[in-house]
Amino acid sequence: MLLAFNVRNYKSFKDETIFSMTAAPKQKGLDYSVFEQTISGKKHRVLSSAVIYGPNASGKTNLIGAMDVMKQIVLRGHIRNTNEDTLNQATNILELIPFRGEKNVPTLFGIKFIEQGLLIEYNLELQLGSFLDRKFNRYIHNEVLKINDAVVYERGKDIVVNIENVKNKYLNDKIGQNIESAKEIAVSGLNEEELFLTNGFKTIFAKELVSLILNWFQNKLTVIYRSDSIRMLREYSDLESKKFYVERTLTDVAKEFGIHSNALGYVASQENETTVLSSIIRDGDLKVVLPAEMYESYGTVRFVNEFPLIIDALIDGGTLVMDEFDASIHPMALMNIINIFHNDDINIHHAQLIFNTHNPIFLNANLFRRDEIKFVERDDNTHVSEHYALSDFKTSGERGVRKGEDYMKNYFINQYGAIKDVDFSSILESIISEGGNDGN
Repeated sequence: MLLAFNVRNYKSFKDETIFSMTAAPKQKGLDYSVFEQTISGKKHRVLSSAVIYGPNASGKTNLIGAMDVMKQIVLRGHIRNTNEDTLNQATNILELIPFRGEKNVPTLFGIKFIEQGLLIEYNLELQLGSFLDRKFNRYIHNEVLKINDAVVYERGKDIVVNIENVKNKYLNDKIGQNIESAKEIAVSGLNEEELFLTNGFKTIFAKELVSLILNWFQNKLTVIYRSDSIRMLREYSDLESKKFYVERTLTDVAKEFGIHSNALGYVASQENETTVLSSIIRDGDLKVVLPAEMYESYGTVRFVNEFPLIIDALIDGGTLVMDEFDASIHPMALMNIINIFHNDDINIHHAQLIFNTHNPIFLNANLFRRDEIKFVERDDNTHVSEHYALSDFKTSGERGVRKGEDYMKNYFINQYGAIKDVDFSSILESIISEGGNDGN
């Protein structure tokens, strides 16, 4: 379960920003949206969902992009550029990360989560230089790993390892016999661009602990930077024996959602060992197989591509973070998905759903708690993004938020911020009066 994500000096987030999935204190109502878990005698109340609002270019996607960047850095174990072709180029071209105008301020990524009964907190401070500074010799400024609030190691100018704060079952064999020598070996082979977590610490001290952490990043934290780009693929071991693979569950879900075809599945290509989401259409004795994008609506295809991610999150107890998850999908279907994450009888593994949106329908006190409704707004002068939750407002006063209020109405009258008036009329009037000449 994700408890919190911190970021600083990432694109429009100049100052340190904390995205919290911990339930706000003293808030009552919708307790089915909250998971409780006790770690080392301390009870943690964790939100099952969050929805992020803000105008275009406010920084909503930047917040999700920052999570994506941290995940990719941790999994590859270094802060060197890569040549991977991804939508979020900041994951691979790190000079795109710093806030424009800042000079050599460390970029911070921090995350806190619960996995297998452990409270894990991992913080990275990266010295990446200034925006677009390709020649800067970047290095890891600070790196800290905590388990159950105890520091396991801290890396600054030196590396301090407190191996006594790690349970023996996670330690490498015989490590306790000569910790100082082990530390010297771990540090001597460490490059300043490499994470201590995935290099020296994993190899020398605690392979099982690091594997647990990496597995959470790889399989439990799913970050979709652009949800409209999702193309679900299926892998099959016997591509030569079949050409079409019907997905029963997917077909049942799609029929509930609304499809034109009789069934959905994947057509396998033996040439490049890939699959294509396809529709089966039957008309009497005639059977036709077409790519789903040719026959189904855009909203249906998008929903079908997203739904396996929802299933995986619910089965694994994962955290699913998606940019504009709700686009092109009917509100009734969206409401049902959100209610599934809030349903204690279905969401038994404590999965979480986080998404940004422009759809005001989720500003509903009967659907989301105040601490689940998040906002991002960007200052037009400084270009700095600010993040806050509806629960940060007091319950009284001019901008107070009272239980049961009409959140949607108040949002549109700018009581909460994170909304912007847009008026193209003067621009269009000028273009029309000039006969369509835009100056190009």
